[in-house]
Amino acid sequence: MNKFILAPILILVATVCLVAQKPKPSLDDRIQDALAGFQGKAWIYAKNLDTGKDYCLRCDEQTRTASTIKLAVMAETFHQVEQGKLRWNDEIVLTKESKQGGSGVLSEFSDNTKIDLATALHLMIVVSDNTGTNLVADKVGADNVNNFMDSLGLTDIKFMRKIGGGGESKAYQEPQNKLFGLGRSSPRQFVRLIEMMENGQLVSKEASAEMINILKRQQYKDGIGRGMPDTIPVASKSGALDRLRADVGIIYTRRGRIGMAIILDDMKVVEYDEENPGLAMLWKLSQVLQDGLGR
Repeated sequence: MNKFILAPILILVATVCLVAQKPKPSLDDRIQDALAGFQGKAWIYAKNLDTGKDYCLRCDEQTRTASTIKLAVMAETFHQVEQGKLRWNDEIVLTKESKQGGSGVLSEFSDNTKIDLATALHLMIVVSDNTGTNLVADKVGADNVNNFMDSLGLTDIKFMRKIGGGGESKAYQEPQNKLFGLGRSSPRQFVRLIEMMENGQLVSKEASAEMINILKRQQYKDGIGRGMPDTIPVASKSGALDRLRADVGIIYTRRGRIGMAIILDDMKVVEYDEENPGLAMLWKLSQVLQDGLGR
């Protein structure tokens, strides 16, 4: 073969070999690349519930939760119904004093409207209703929420108080816990909580299934559930504060059920719309995690 033809071929072969030997970026490398330039801090835990493969970024540190703590309140409500302490048709009177601003719809209802416990709980999750949350919290008691989490070994998860104040738990009396506001958790233990739901191990098989069904109807899908087709269900609960965005849930991908808890805090920008940089980052990180943990 002509040496002038052979030389380019050898160069091409060498180049292909070098490209083939280049290691694929690790999942952590890809997460760090995604976070590059983000003006805030991130805490992440994600797990493929089918394979056990997981990822952790500061996942055992305790963080603020915003409305994601409503997962624990929901769990204790089902627990008390299972024990016969509460019934889903228990009547609740919506008074003027019980209304709480922020997310939800119950604050627009007429004073003294009567609803039942099931309605309050569904609204607490599906539209993150703050009034519904406080009504449910009054029924179950903050300390009971925390005691149930402790019994599950989820000692990082603590419900501190009602939204807007009042109904404080014993945990809230500890000075360090006042910094967390509504609640605290670690990403790893949040994922463990929803994993127990998904596996039918929380309260009962039937209760677990119903909790997952409610989470699948949750309407705030601007974070980890953004743009997902109907063929890929998402069971999740989001949370938001001025400088925080959080999402906890399960994405039912074809490559496995990916449970994840992502908390973004100390953000520099305060925006309450779908273009919030925290929401965009939640979506971006969830995509990387789905790809990196998929079997």
